[in-house]
Amino acid sequence: MTTHTYAADRTALLVVDPYNDFMSEGGKLFNAIKETADASGMFGNLRKLLPKVRSAKIQVFIVPHHRSHPHDFNGWEHINMFQKAGLPTKAFEAGTWGGEFNPEFGPQEGDVVVKEHWAQSGFANTDLDLQLKQHGIQKIILVGLIANSCIESTGRFGMELGYHVTLVKDATAAFSAEGMKAAETNAPMFAHAILTTKELLERLPS
Repeated sequence: MTTHTYAADRTALLVVDPYNDFMSEGGKLFNAIKETADASGMFGNLRKLLPKVRSAKIQVFIVPHHRSHPHDFNGWEHINMFQKAGLPTKAFEAGTWGGEFNPEFGPQEGDVVVKEHWAQSGFANTDLDLQLKQHGIQKIILVGLIANSCIESTGRFGMELGYHVTLVKDATAAFSAEGMKAAETNAPMFAHAILTTKELLERLPS
C-alpha cells in the first residue's frame, strides 16, 4: 500500500461548500445529497476528520460556492446547468439561513475563507491559489460537496497548478449514486491519493 505523509506546514484541508443548504436538515439541497451522504458516512467522517486536522495544526480552507443574489445571471451568455437549475430554489441565498455556513462544518477561528467560486472549481476566479501559496501549501486534501462537480473540478485544477491532491472518498456526497460512481471513476486521472477517512487519519501528524 502506498503511503503519503502530510506535513502540517505544507498541507491544507479544503472544505468545499459547507453551507446550511447542503449540510443542515431543512436546507434546500439537504435531501438531495442525504442518500449518498448517508451511504458514504460523510457527516460522521467529517466529525472525525476536522478536529484531528485542526489539532494537527493543518490549515483549514473553506471553499464556498457563490451565494445567490437577485439578478446574478442577467445578461450572461453561458449560464451553466447548475446555475440555471438553482434559479428557482435560490440555493445559498445571501442573507438567508441556507446561505450561512453550517456551524459544525463551516469555518472556525483560524480557518481561511476563500472568495466564492461562481461555478465548480474553487480555483477559478477566486484567491484560493494565492492563499495556498502564501501559506506555503503543497498538498491539498478535499472534502465536502459535490463529489463529481466542485470536488472534482477543484481537484483537477489543483493538480494542473502543481499541487499534490488527496481525495477523501467517504467525506463527500453527490446528488445521486451515479454521481458518486462518476467521481470514483474519474478520480485516478488527477488525484495523487484517494483515501478513506480512516486511512487519512493514520497518515496525519500526531
